Amino acid sequence: MEPSRDPLAEISLESERAFEGTFFTIHRDRVRCSDGHVGVREYIRHPGAAVIVPLLDDDTVLLERQFRYAAGRSFIELPAGKLDLGEDALACAQRELQEETGYCAARWDHLGGFHNAIGYSDEKLEVFLARDLQQVGGAEPDAGEVVEVFSAPWRQVLVWAGDGTVTDVKTIIGVYWLERFLSR
Repeated sequence: MEPSRDPLAEISLESERAFEGTFFTIHRDRVRCSDGHVGVREYIRHPGAAVIVPLLDDDTVLLERQFRYAAGRSFIELPAGKLDLGEDALACAQRELQEETGYCAARWDHLGGFHNAIGYSDEKLEVFLARDLQQVGGAEPDAGEVVEVFSAPWRQVLVWAGDGTVTDVKTIIGVYWLERFLSR
């Protein structure tokens, strides 16, 4: 629904950029709510990202283990990356798959998109299934990224999502959407 037609829409009264980083910006707005009261909204503007579910021919998926500083530990994740300015989500997925794993895919399917933190961010992640994979080189992650690439049966990743071994939301959604796609 268009914000102009949404009876719950909030109207910006003033907006300021509170922080500008290399990855995202943080904004602070004063808004008039639909019931008339005035509130403050702080939120992250993010360019969006692509998530890849790289399915190998033996029913395993390529995964990454990466240390995430904000959470203070390593996580098991599907490959993913931020969209560059003006970049199409599929092009981002294709670029990130090769950069982070050293693989290319001949077949791509869009599994869906989701907003992962609607309370404070406009980031939307588009999820793609990559099949008919071919290794074309080694992983070449961005400077400052250290990524360990490995594979595991996708059904095992479902178990890990259920038992708390995998807590990364994009990976949980990606493997559940893979299961849904394969069951069609």
